[in-house]
Amino acid sequence: MTCSFKIFILFAAVFTLNFELCFGPCARAEYEINGECCPMCAAGNYVYRHCTVDTSTTCVPCPESTYTDEPNGLIKCFSCTVCDSGQSLRVKTSCSRSLDTACEPLDGSYCTVQQGGSCRRAEKHKNCSPGQYIKHRGTSFKDTECAECPDGTFSNGSLQICQPHSKCEGLGLTEIKAGTCSSDAQCGKKTSAALIARIIFLVLIVAVAVAVIVFVKIKYKTFSCRDWFKTQPTENNHTTPVEETGFQQSTALSSVMPMLTKHPDSEHPDQSHLNTSSSGNPAI
Repeated sequence: MTCSFKIFILFAAVFTLNFELCFGPCARAEYEINGECCPMCAAGNYVYRHCTVDTSTTCVPCPESTYTDEPNGLIKCFSCTVCDSGQSLRVKTSCSRSLDTACEPLDGSYCTVQQGGSCRRAEKHKNCSPGQYIKHRGTSFKDTECAECPDGTFSNGSLQICQPHSKCEGLGLTEIKAGTCSSDAQCGKKTSAALIARIIFLVLIVAVAVAVIVFVKIKYKTFSCRDWFKTQPTENNHTTPVEETGFQQSTALSSVMPMLTKHPDSEHPDQSHLNTSSSGNPAI
Protein backbone atom coordinates (compact mmCIF):
# COMPACT_ATOMS: atom_id res chain seq x y z
CA MET A 1 0.00 0.00 0.00
CA THR A 2 1.49 3.27 -1.18
CA CYS A 3 1.64 6.43 0.88
CA SER A 4 -0.73 8.28 -1.48
CA PHE A 5 -3.33 5.58 -1.11
CA LYS A 6 -3.17 5.85 2.71
CA ILE A 7 -3.73 9.59 2.51
CA PHE A 8 -6.76 9.00 0.28
CA ILE A 9 -8.30 6.55 2.77
CA LEU A 10 -7.79 9.01 5.67
CA PHE A 11 -9.33 11.88 3.68
CA ALA A 12 -12.35 9.75 2.81
CA ALA A 13 -12.93 8.83 6.47
CA VAL A 14 -12.77 12.47 7.63
CA PHE A 15 -15.10 13.57 4.82
CA THR A 16 -17.65 10.90 5.70
CA LEU A 17 -17.65 11.90 9.39
CA ASN A 18 -18.12 15.56 8.61
CA PHE A 19 -20.87 14.70 6.16
CA GLU A 20 -22.79 12.83 8.82
CA LEU A 21 -22.39 15.72 11.27
CA CYS A 22 -23.36 18.37 8.76
CA PHE A 23 -26.06 16.53 6.92
CA GLY A 24 -27.41 14.30 9.69
CA PRO A 25 -31.12 14.24 10.47
CA CYS A 26 -30.77 16.54 13.54
CA ALA A 27 -28.57 19.45 14.54
CA ARG A 28 -25.96 19.29 17.32
CA ALA A 29 -28.30 20.73 19.99
CA GLU A 30 -31.21 18.50 18.96
CA TYR A 31 -32.21 14.91 19.57
CA GLU A 32 -34.27 12.64 17.37
CA ILE A 33 -37.51 11.13 18.62
CA ASN A 34 -40.18 9.48 16.49
CA GLY A 35 -38.61 10.86 13.32
CA GLU A 36 -38.66 14.40 14.68
CA CYS A 37 -35.73 16.55 15.78
CA CYS A 38 -36.46 18.15 19.15
CA PRO A 39 -34.42 20.76 20.96
CA MET A 40 -32.38 19.36 23.84
CA CYS A 41 -32.91 20.39 27.45
CA ALA A 42 -30.10 22.31 29.17
CA ALA A 43 -27.88 20.74 31.82
CA GLY A 44 -29.76 20.38 35.11
CA ASN A 45 -33.04 19.66 33.29
CA TYR A 46 -34.72 16.74 31.61
CA VAL A 47 -37.50 16.27 29.01
CA TYR A 48 -40.97 16.46 30.48
CA ARG A 49 -42.70 16.40 27.05
CA HIS A 50 -41.20 15.83 23.65
CA CYS A 51 -41.66 18.35 20.91
CA THR A 52 -44.30 18.09 18.21
CA VAL A 53 -44.81 19.79 14.87
CA ASP A 54 -46.44 22.68 16.66
CA THR A 55 -44.68 22.74 20.05
CA SER A 56 -41.12 22.70 21.30
CA THR A 57 -39.61 20.38 23.89
CA THR A 58 -40.89 20.88 27.43
CA CYS A 59 -38.09 20.72 30.01
CA VAL A 60 -38.22 20.67 33.82
CA PRO A 61 -35.46 20.86 36.48
CA CYS A 62 -34.03 17.66 37.88
CA PRO A 63 -35.47 16.59 41.26
CA GLU A 64 -33.35 16.61 44.42
CA SER A 65 -30.42 14.15 44.49
CA THR A 66 -30.46 13.86 40.69
CA TYR A 67 -28.59 15.68 37.92
CA THR A 68 -27.78 16.08 34.23
CA ASP A 69 -24.40 17.60 33.47
CA GLU A 70 -24.86 18.38 29.77
CA PRO A 71 -27.61 19.19 27.23
CA ASN A 72 -29.79 16.14 26.79
CA GLY A 73 -32.99 14.60 25.52
CA LEU A 74 -33.39 12.38 28.61
CA ILE A 75 -36.73 11.73 30.22
CA LYS A 76 -35.08 11.09 33.60
CA CYS A 77 -32.10 12.61 35.46
CA PHE A 78 -29.17 10.60 36.80
CA SER A 79 -28.97 9.76 40.51
CA CYS A 80 -26.24 11.56 42.46
CA THR A 81 -23.25 9.47 43.54
CA VAL A 82 -23.05 8.60 47.25
CA CYS A 83 -19.61 8.84 48.88
CA ASP A 84 -19.48 5.73 51.06
CA SER A 85 -17.39 6.07 54.20
CA GLY A 86 -17.18 2.26 54.28
CA GLN A 87 -15.09 2.56 51.12
CA SER A 88 -12.91 5.27 52.73
CA LEU A 89 -14.65 8.08 50.80
CA ARG A 90 -16.13 11.45 51.76
CA VAL A 91 -17.85 14.30 49.93
CA LYS A 92 -15.54 16.74 48.21
CA THR A 93 -18.21 18.64 46.26
CA SER A 94 -21.92 18.20 46.91
CA CYS A 95 -24.28 17.15 44.15
CA SER A 96 -26.31 19.76 42.27
CA ARG A 97 -28.84 19.61 39.42
CA SER A 98 -26.09 20.08 36.86
CA LEU A 99 -23.14 18.41 38.59
CA ASP A 100 -22.64 15.01 40.18
CA THR A 101 -21.12 14.52 43.65
CA ALA A 102 -17.34 14.60 43.76
CA CYS A 103 -15.73 12.23 46.31
CA GLU A 104 -12.29 12.17 47.83
CA PRO A 105 -10.42 9.73 50.12
CA LEU A 106 -10.72 9.97 53.90
CA ASP A 107 -7.68 11.00 55.91
CA GLY A 108 -5.28 8.07 56.03
CA SER A 109 -6.54 6.68 52.72
CA TYR A 110 -5.63 7.00 49.04
CA CYS A 111 -7.65 6.83 45.84
CA THR A 112 -7.36 3.69 43.72
CA VAL A 113 -10.07 4.43 41.09
CA GLN A 114 -10.64 7.95 39.80
CA GLN A 115 -13.25 9.07 37.27
CA GLY A 116 -14.07 12.55 36.04
CA GLY A 117 -12.26 14.35 38.84
CA SER A 118 -13.95 12.23 41.50
CA CYS A 119 -12.56 9.28 43.45
CA ARG A 120 -14.73 6.18 43.07
CA ARG A 121 -12.76 3.82 45.29
CA ALA A 122 -10.17 4.29 48.04
CA GLU A 123 -8.13 2.17 50.45
CA LYS A 124 -6.44 2.88 53.77
CA HIS A 125 -2.71 3.53 53.89
CA LYS A 126 -0.78 0.47 55.01
CA ASN A 127 1.01 0.50 58.36
CA CYS A 128 4.73 -0.16 58.43
CA SER A 129 5.73 -3.21 60.49
CA PRO A 130 8.02 -3.06 63.56
CA GLY A 131 11.59 -2.90 62.29
CA GLN A 132 10.52 -0.67 59.38
CA TYR A 133 10.35 3.11 59.05
CA ILE A 134 8.10 5.32 56.92
CA LYS A 135 10.15 6.18 53.84
CA HIS A 136 7.35 8.18 52.21
CA ARG A 137 4.07 9.07 53.86
CA GLY A 138 0.91 8.21 51.97
CA THR A 139 -1.05 10.89 50.12
CA SER A 140 -4.58 11.05 48.69
CA PHE A 141 -3.34 9.32 45.53
CA LYS A 142 -0.41 7.22 46.77
CA ASP A 143 0.06 4.54 49.44
CA THR A 144 2.63 4.69 52.26
CA GLU A 145 6.10 3.41 51.38
CA CYS A 146 8.08 1.50 54.04
CA ALA A 147 11.74 0.48 54.31
CA GLU A 148 13.80 -1.74 56.64
CA CYS A 149 15.89 -0.21 59.46
CA PRO A 150 19.67 -0.65 59.13
CA ASP A 151 21.72 -2.52 61.75
CA GLY A 152 22.14 -0.73 65.07
CA THR A 153 18.85 1.15 64.74
CA PHE A 154 15.22 0.45 65.56
CA SER A 155 11.67 1.60 64.79
CA ASN A 156 8.24 0.48 65.97
CA GLY A 157 6.80 1.13 62.51
CA SER A 158 5.53 4.66 63.16
CA LEU A 159 8.83 6.54 62.81
CA GLN A 160 10.06 8.30 59.71
CA ILE A 161 13.69 7.80 60.76
CA CYS A 162 15.11 4.74 62.56
CA GLN A 163 16.60 5.61 65.94
CA PRO A 164 20.04 4.35 67.05
CA HIS A 165 20.21 1.96 69.99
CA SER A 166 21.09 3.53 73.35
CA LYS A 167 24.71 3.14 74.45
CA CYS A 168 24.36 2.04 78.08
CA GLU A 169 28.11 2.27 78.82
CA GLY A 170 28.17 5.89 77.74
CA LEU A 171 25.36 6.61 80.19
CA GLY A 172 27.17 4.93 83.07
CA LEU A 173 24.71 2.05 83.03
CA THR A 174 24.75 -1.66 82.28
CA GLU A 175 22.99 -3.17 79.27
CA ILE A 176 20.25 -5.45 80.56
CA LYS A 177 18.76 -6.39 77.17
CA ALA A 178 20.26 -5.88 73.74
CA GLY A 179 18.40 -3.73 71.22
CA THR A 180 16.62 -5.18 68.20
CA CYS A 181 15.37 -3.75 64.92
CA SER A 182 12.03 -3.00 66.59
CA SER A 183 13.04 -1.99 70.15
CA ASP A 184 15.73 -0.02 71.95
CA ALA A 185 18.36 -1.51 74.27
CA GLN A 186 17.39 -1.69 77.96
CA CYS A 187 19.82 -0.18 80.45
CA GLY A 188 20.05 -0.51 84.23
CA LYS A 189 22.17 0.72 87.13
CA LYS A 190 25.48 -1.00 87.80
CA THR A 191 25.64 -3.18 90.95
CA SER A 192 29.01 -3.04 92.77
CA ALA A 193 30.80 -6.20 93.95
CA ALA A 194 30.77 -4.96 97.57
CA LEU A 195 26.99 -4.54 97.49
CA ILE A 196 26.58 -8.02 96.06
CA ALA A 197 28.80 -9.46 98.82
CA ARG A 198 26.75 -7.71 101.52
CA ILE A 199 23.51 -9.03 100.09
CA ILE A 200 24.89 -12.59 100.00
CA PHE A 201 26.18 -12.27 103.59
CA LEU A 202 22.80 -11.05 104.88
CA VAL A 203 21.03 -13.84 103.05
CA LEU A 204 23.32 -16.43 104.65
CA ILE A 205 22.75 -14.98 108.14
CA VAL A 206 18.99 -15.08 107.70
CA ALA A 207 19.18 -18.66 106.40
CA VAL A 208 21.27 -19.83 109.40
CA ALA A 209 18.94 -18.13 111.88
CA VAL A 210 15.90 -19.75 110.29
CA ALA A 211 17.62 -23.16 110.38
CA VAL A 212 18.44 -22.81 114.10
CA ILE A 213 14.89 -21.80 114.96
CA VAL A 214 13.47 -24.72 113.04
CA PHE A 215 15.92 -27.15 114.73
CA VAL A 216 15.04 -25.93 118.23
CA LYS A 217 11.32 -26.14 117.55
CA ILE A 218 11.65 -29.70 116.25
CA LYS A 219 13.83 -30.89 119.18
CA TYR A 220 11.80 -29.29 121.97
CA LYS A 221 8.41 -29.36 120.40
CA THR A 222 6.88 -31.11 123.53
CA PHE A 223 8.49 -28.74 126.04
CA SER A 224 6.21 -25.91 127.19
CA CYS A 225 6.52 -22.88 129.46
CA ARG A 226 4.27 -24.53 132.08
CA ASP A 227 6.66 -27.47 132.29
CA TRP A 228 9.57 -25.11 132.76
CA PHE A 229 7.94 -23.36 135.74
CA LYS A 230 7.12 -26.68 137.40
CA THR A 231 10.76 -27.76 137.30
CA GLN A 232 12.08 -24.56 138.95
CA PRO A 233 12.89 -24.75 142.81
CA THR A 234 10.93 -22.38 145.07
CA GLU A 235 12.60 -19.80 147.27
CA ASN A 236 13.91 -21.10 150.76
CA ASN A 237 13.03 -24.64 149.72
CA HIS A 238 9.38 -24.04 150.62
CA THR A 239 6.91 -25.82 148.57
CA THR A 240 4.32 -23.86 146.80
CA PRO A 241 1.23 -23.59 149.00
CA VAL A 242 -1.58 -25.67 147.68
CA GLU A 243 -4.98 -24.14 147.56
CA GLU A 244 -7.36 -25.80 149.95
CA THR A 245 -10.18 -27.59 148.39
CA GLY A 246 -13.67 -27.75 149.72
CA PHE A 247 -13.05 -31.28 150.96
CA GLN A 248 -10.04 -30.22 153.05
CA GLN A 249 -11.97 -27.35 154.60
CA SER A 250 -14.84 -29.64 155.66
CA THR A 251 -12.41 -32.15 157.26
CA ALA A 252 -10.77 -29.43 159.35
CA LEU A 253 -14.11 -28.16 160.60
CA SER A 254 -15.23 -31.64 161.57
CA SER A 255 -12.14 -32.02 163.80
CA VAL A 256 -12.60 -28.68 165.48
CA MET A 257 -16.33 -28.81 166.12
CA PRO A 258 -16.27 -31.47 168.97
CA MET A 259 -13.78 -29.38 170.88
CA LEU A 260 -15.95 -26.34 170.66
CA THR A 261 -19.11 -28.20 171.74
CA LYS A 262 -17.58 -30.14 174.71
CA HIS A 263 -19.34 -29.58 178.13
CA PRO A 264 -17.47 -27.32 180.64
CA ASP A 265 -17.50 -29.99 183.35
CA SER A 266 -15.46 -32.16 181.18
CA GLU A 267 -12.55 -29.81 181.76
CA HIS A 268 -12.59 -30.80 185.55
CA PRO A 269 -13.06 -34.53 185.92
CA ASP A 270 -14.52 -36.07 189.00
CA GLN A 271 -11.75 -36.10 191.68
CA SER A 272 -13.72 -37.89 194.46
CA HIS A 273 -11.68 -40.95 193.92
CA LEU A 274 -8.60 -38.94 194.77
CA ASN A 275 -9.77 -38.54 198.35
CA THR A 276 -9.67 -42.23 198.99
CA SER A 277 -6.66 -43.66 200.50
CA SER A 278 -4.42 -45.85 198.81
CA SER A 279 -5.97 -48.69 200.68
CA GLY A 280 -9.28 -47.91 199.23
CA ASN A 281 -10.82 -46.18 202.25
CA PRO A 282 -12.20 -42.79 201.98
CA ALA A 283 -10.20 -40.01 203.49
CA ILE A 284 -11.32 -38.53 206.77
